[in-house]
Amino acid sequence: MLIDIFHDTVCPWCRIGHKHLFDALAQSQETVKIRWHPFLLDNSIPPAGYEFRSYMQQRKGIEPQALLQLFDYVQGVAHASGVKLNFDKVRLAVNSTLSHRLIALAPDNIKNDVVHAVYKAYFEDGLNLGDLDVIVALGTEAGMDSTELRLQLSGNAALDAVLAESTFARFNGITSVPFYILNNKVRVDGSHSTEMFLQALNRASLIEISAKIW
Repeated sequence: MLIDIFHDTVCPWCRIGHKHLFDALAQSQETVKIRWHPFLLDNSIPPAGYEFRSYMQQRKGIEPQALLQLFDYVQGVAHASGVKLNFDKVRLAVNSTLSHRLIALAPDNIKNDVVHAVYKAYFEDGLNLGDLDVIVALGTEAGMDSTELRLQLSGNAALDAVLAESTFARFNGITSVPFYILNNKVRVDGSHSTEMFLQALNRASLIEISAKIW
């Protein structure tokens, strides 16, 4: 089964959806191939980033107390799903392009691990995903060659592909993430529950079986 995942590495709901999907896959008998697609929520953020809370208040149009309540709510949903989010450690709103380039450059056999490491770095450790040293370290820890990776990311490797894919997603009607397409047929919009993903996997599998029969 082919699963296309549209996500941003600085989106907490994408991390929650990631956990639910992979929990569902652990309960499923399906053999899957996953393709990760970048969806840049805000590519206008400069390399240095913005102070996280001020940026989020402006983006959401809410007061500081309402922002704290929002953080508490999202962290509560994450905790119930077995996901750790620590907004107290997140200091910067960052441009996620560099992290998506890392994912694009990662070999297929470690790509899922790299995605998980990037999410953890931002939402648990509060690391700056716009910092080249941070991104190179994440890739190196996953098994990529440090020297080659730094050379690639210091240049424009995978940059055009990341920007093009993000734009392509919007042109094709994807307006928010996470967004999943199973076997080019079944679409799941949002983080949802493990049970919902299991149902979607079953639907996609049945469609595939029916297509083979007919």
